[in-house]
Amino acid sequence: MRTLLKAAVTTFALDQAIKYVVLFVLDLDRVRQIDVLPPFLRLVMGWNEGINFGLLSGSTDLARWALILLALAISAWIWGMARREPRNRTVQISAGLLIGGALSNVLDRLLYGAVADFLNMSVPGIDNPYSFNLADVAIFIGALGLAFFSTRDKTP
Repeated sequence: MRTLLKAAVTTFALDQAIKYVVLFVLDLDRVRQIDVLPPFLRLVMGWNEGINFGLLSGSTDLARWALILLALAISAWIWGMARREPRNRTVQISAGLLIGGALSNVLDRLLYGAVADFLNMSVPGIDNPYSFNLADVAIFIGALGLAFFSTRDKTP
């Protein structure tokens, strides 16, 4: 569980530190876009009130709190699942990535009312309208790691 905790804390701290720089040092919320390596990488400010790609977004406090509770419940469930495989380092790291990313996005919802998204990747000729953050990447990688490396019986 030590590995899981380290991965979660590192993911959470790194994501929040990057968001701090983006919001309060680079002032991206005011500037709106910074070309880093166009068109491949741009910082484009977006506030996501929903889940991936703005799904389930709603400007109500009820929707915000429902997403916070859902993220906390999923994090608790993943923690419990990972406890059953304490010697599987890949599962521990994957669970830590997922939990750290989810909790970082929860903190955004508590502080700002929405998740701060700012990474935008495109290719020449295709303009991607969506932004994401490091926590989203950690959640995705963590979920893939759990799906592929968990040794628990996966049959219902």
